Amino acid sequence: MPVRKIIRIDEAKCTGCGNCVTACPEGALAIINGKAKVIRESFCDGLGACIGECPEGALTIEEREAEEFDEEAVKQHLTKKHKRETPICSCPSSAPMSLERRPQEDTHEIEQKAHLAHWPIQLALIPPTAPFLKGKDLVILADCTAVAYGDIQNKFVKGNAVMICCPKLDDTEPYERKLKEIVRTAGIRSITVVHMEVPCCFGLHGLVAKILTETRSDIPYRQFVIGIKGDIKD
Repeated sequence: MPVRKIIRIDEAKCTGCGNCVTACPEGALAIINGKAKVIRESFCDGLGACIGECPEGALTIEEREAEEFDEEAVKQHLTKKHKRETPICSCPSSAPMSLERRPQEDTHEIEQKAHLAHWPIQLALIPPTAPFLKGKDLVILADCTAVAYGDIQNKFVKGNAVMICCPKLDDTEPYERKLKEIVRTAGIRSITVVHMEVPCCFGLHGLVAKILTETRSDIPYRQFVIGIKGDIKD
């Protein structure tokens, strides 16, 4: 095999956000078991279009023995992808599916009470100086968790300051700056991140973990992963 330039992925840094996958015009990358992978060396042209899209710096170009870039194979690969009408990122969060639920008996329970104690809740709209952040436990919810997990009010909203955002669709760069300021100045007692089990959603955990590391914060941190069927994963 020839020695040529090809993408290298540092799995220790990769959070599985999927940005690189959608940025690769050849479809050479996919999220597999929560990490970005080169699915076939001959699909990667080694030009590095994906590198600038990685928020964690997990992508670099290296020179090593690798299969030659095969433009014809790439065309066939992309054609098959489009015919299947599934996203190139192969992310479960974008794949349509139906979820079967067991019928539940009518227990005549009282309607669950909402425990939200402040407004706004969108991370993009909350200023770092918001008074409801002072001295509180902060819960950051990936927005899909609000409808995926049935007891979200009692377990995560009650008594806490709450923010919601989408780690896949939102621009997270402003969030990083804002959360760093909150960590440094708001006097929050703890941070809890709640996100879905799909790979792209793990970017929220990666973002907060990075912020706590870079600010050298000792604020207690917890992570909860919600399954698409509404359960909390171990």
